[in-house]
Amino acid sequence: MSSDAKKSGNVSGGFRARMEYYLYSGEKKHVFTGIAIFGVIFGVPWYLMTRGSKQQSHQDYMERADKARSERLSTGSSTTR
Repeated sequence: MSSDAKKSGNVSGGFRARMEYYLYSGEKKHVFTGIAIFGVIFGVPWYLMTRGSKQQSHQDYMERADKARSERLSTGSSTTR
């Protein structure tokens, strides 16, 4: 059995052998494909969660919280009298 036969037999040996070949080969096209796959896996949910909602700063959040707190305190004091 020559070394060529062993190589081709290992690559087509099954799904696991093929995945290990792609994961550990270090070829540029495999690295690029892996980065693209991870980009899609994490990019699509991030896009779906952030579409249509305005990104708020911490200052905006604090201003809204202070406004809600003051409204709650003003209505609470008027109902107790």
